Amino acid sequence: MHLFSSFLALFLMFVPIYGRQVEMIAVASRPTVREATVLFGGDMMFDRWIRKTTELHDDDYVLSCISPLFQKADLVVANLEGPITSNSSESVDSVMGAPQNYVFTFPTTTGAILYAHNIRVVNLGNNHIDNFGTDGEISTVEALNDAHVDYFGDPASSTVAKKVISGVPLAFINYNQFIKPGHGGTSASTTVEQIIAARKDGYVPVVYTHWGIEYATSSPLFVHVLAHEFIDAGAEIVIGSHPHVVEESEIYNGKHIYYSLGNLVFDQYFAEGVQHGLMIEVHFDPHGVRSVKEIKINTLKSGITCPDDAPPDDKMSSL
Repeated sequence: MHLFSSFLALFLMFVPIYGRQVEMIAVASRPTVREATVLFGGDMMFDRWIRKTTELHDDDYVLSCISPLFQKADLVVANLEGPITSNSSESVDSVMGAPQNYVFTFPTTTGAILYAHNIRVVNLGNNHIDNFGTDGEISTVEALNDAHVDYFGDPASSTVAKKVISGVPLAFINYNQFIKPGHGGTSASTTVEQIIAARKDGYVPVVYTHWGIEYATSSPLFVHVLAHEFIDAGAEIVIGSHPHVVEESEIYNGKHIYYSLGNLVFDQYFAEGVQHGLMIEVHFDPHGVRSVKEIKINTLKSGITCPDDAPPDDKMSSL
């Protein structure tokens, strides 16, 4: 009897251990789901009234209302509409329409602000990145590197930002309509070459453009032709900036094209269209886009940006 009791006790001790072993094996054998969530936004400008309101409050002020949305994604990608330099602002308090009103320089803290709010990749291929010449472009790249914010489309080398996010290899590629002859930048042929190269290297190509006509609510024919060319070359999705208003979107050959997302951070308040932007939440897997969700946003006269569905208290708390 004593021998049987000892055997039974040993058996009962082994059963739960064995059960746990089986469970551990089952868990380990489950396939790993690789999916990256990326939020895309439009134009960001941190000079003029945006600079002044930041100085009145703090560095986080203009993004305080929308930051909780940003933090839910793996990262945020948007267009940095100007250089980061130590130069004094020429646009603050300038007269609207005067040449100085369109010369931008962003505070040297901008890179750190972007990183803190999960804006970890920015497009530099736009019509304001050279507002302070080559020196301004160099200081922008240095500031972003110091803040660990990746970039693409810089005029000097037409950089492609390659990142593996949650196991998903993504390549962020620029097209810039406004490059100056002999000044580098990304032409349509360069963009196509970069798309093809990214696909060959096993990356999912995301094309972020700066094109079109400011304040036009629909994009011109040549922009559609370019977008289709980029998709035909292998782009997984095409996203546009520059018009400062939201434009049309379409699905071409099964791929999403957003011609303009409008403003993300900007001090334009002269019409409703420039105050209502769009962000898109894109879910990628290693094969491409799994789903796209549209998120409406508002740029308020206080300088802050809020999701359209943000509670009124959240909007007022930042005033």
